[in-house]
Amino acid sequence: MEVIKKKLLVYAHYYHPDVASTGQILQELCEGLKNEFDITVICAIPSYSGKVAEEYTTDKYYHENINGVKVVRIRVHAFTKDNKQSRIKNLISYFFGAVGATLKSEKQDYIFTISQPPILGGVLGVIGKWLKGGKMIYNIQDFNPEQTMAVGYSKNKLILNVAMAVDKFSCRQADKVIVVGRDMQETLRKRFMNKNVPNNVFINNWIDEKEIYPLPEDNYKVTAFKKRYDLENKTVIMYSGNIGLYYDLENLIEVIGRFKDRDDVVFAFVGDGTKKHDIEAYSNEHELKNVKFIPYQDKSDLIYSLNAGDVHWVVNAKGIKGVSVPSKLYGVMAAGKTVFGVLEDDSEARLIIEECNCGVCIEPGNYDLIYQELKDVIENIDNYKRLGINGKEYIDRYIKKDVAIEKYSREILCEEKLEKDIGSGEIISIQENSNV
Repeated sequence: MEVIKKKLLVYAHYYHPDVASTGQILQELCEGLKNEFDITVICAIPSYSGKVAEEYTTDKYYHENINGVKVVRIRVHAFTKDNKQSRIKNLISYFFGAVGATLKSEKQDYIFTISQPPILGGVLGVIGKWLKGGKMIYNIQDFNPEQTMAVGYSKNKLILNVAMAVDKFSCRQADKVIVVGRDMQETLRKRFMNKNVPNNVFINNWIDEKEIYPLPEDNYKVTAFKKRYDLENKTVIMYSGNIGLYYDLENLIEVIGRFKDRDDVVFAFVGDGTKKHDIEAYSNEHELKNVKFIPYQDKSDLIYSLNAGDVHWVVNAKGIKGVSVPSKLYGVMAAGKTVFGVLEDDSEARLIIEECNCGVCIEPGNYDLIYQELKDVIENIDNYKRLGINGKEYIDRYIKKDVAIEKYSREILCEEKLEKDIGSGEIISIQENSNV
């Protein structure tokens, strides 16, 4: 007898093959849930790199099937990350295209949306719920406008207040809010001043431990990566991921500049983003010959680039605590690499690092201490490299992909199961774990 699956509509600004971390997480989540749900993803055409492939330039909508998941792609404007207007056009074209795709879709049992595009992601979830029915699950990866306010991206109080009101409305409309850090649960409570706080749960993001894991230093693909980018026979301090607004990299490059005469160490930036031009310009102007800039790596090659680093930066700017959790942490830990954290006290990433002792952490903005700690790490690298395995053990125990996806499945279905059990007279006690 054929089992009829519940229908799940997912809004995802970015989805495979885009390299945005949220797109990769959502791909793994959808593919992990496809045996339980009939899933349709409404997303933008691949555009995170700032370029749009020729095959996505003719139609308004593109229908695909990726590993058993139905995908509806919206044609959007290409954008560059340092151009606000082009980015806004990209976000708006996705939003209205997604509304159009929603109108054409079937009735749904569940609507799953994330906090991207900022503010608009939550609104899409509400519209999907109103138009197609079903319970709304709002997955907040980043709180906005709090994130925008923290880095001063916009100081227009009217816009910020409207954005806050809209996103609070989306939270209230959601049947469940899922955040990715314990500190983010506190931010949600503060939003509502601890009164009538929306139903919420915390689930860490994850890394697929079957795709990222420690490799021997002499692995031929790791050594080939090092040779290609002149990282051989040196201590490699690596930053891997989005070189964007929220990481204070324009100040950290000045700290790195104090090591410009060390030819035994190299600082590698792997990725791209709005701040890459600025830190690359600083590096060139000050002749930082031991700083290397490396393009984004394909997902299949990420294991080799991560293993090429001895120590990895995991950083956030001051004020990001409770707003966002740097998902790059999980890949670094899965590769068994030591973390150099520049993170606020009691932030989710710092809590994890300190719980498993997989690296060192310093408060953002304390640049002299960052320099001193970094110098100590470099000069005692063999001792610090041993800490990395603690992170790998923590990943294997708490943040495995399959465990996290199972929890998502449980939380999405939780209210329906609860209603059925209450209807049958059963009493349920559900206790959340602090880590997944």
